[in-house]
Amino acid sequence: MSASFFDTNVLVYAFDRHDSEKQKRAQSLIGDYGSRGDLVISTQVLQEFYVTVTKKLASPINPVDAAGIVADLAEFPLIQVNKTLISRAIQRHRQGTFSFWDCMIVEAALQANCQILFTEDMQHGQQMGTLTLRNPFLP
Repeated sequence: MSASFFDTNVLVYAFDRHDSEKQKRAQSLIGDYGSRGDLVISTQVLQEFYVTVTKKLASPINPVDAAGIVADLAEFPLIQVNKTLISRAIQRHRQGTFSFWDCMIVEAALQANCQILFTEDMQHGQQMGTLTLRNPFLP
């Protein structure tokens, strides 16, 4: 098994009806990796997901429905944000590579020993040890 970490934006696209191509791709990835038990997220991703789908989508999701989706997503392997993860993210951020929040995502993926980090926000193909960043929406 090769675990893959899903950034918030990939999960959000699965519920955003305004970009049907990205929605289909995100839903397919979530279905494929989730059914194999290879989908990993973090508590940060759940928090960002909830805020984004209830406040930032053109057609926001009702907060009660969004809470149910978060509860379902929380059943996947979940990396807890803790002081060690935050400390590592700060160290990475000080190197100037990514925003602090992206560093938190990278460090969570590394902590989970993921091989792939699916994200639209970072450089496609970049490697950090055994972790590869992949934009799942590129052709």
